[in-house]
Amino acid sequence: MENPPEVLVIGTGRTTAFPAPGIITMLEEAHIGFECMDSRAAARTYNILVNEGRDVSAAMLLPNARD
Repeated sequence: MENPPEVLVIGTGRTTAFPAPGIITMLEEAHIGFECMDSRAAARTYNILVNEGRDVSAAMLLPNARD
């Protein structure tokens, strides 16, 4: 991976969930820290880390409108 982020914030919708073991292994092998949390908390955390000048990326899973 070219220019990986220091941290990946993973927003998992309305509740916290964790990625499949293979994804966790891939992130660990690439030396990318990650945090999983509900999407609202992930958005707040992402903004805080950006304001701190951290090299951060985010992946957000939006909740289904029916939920």
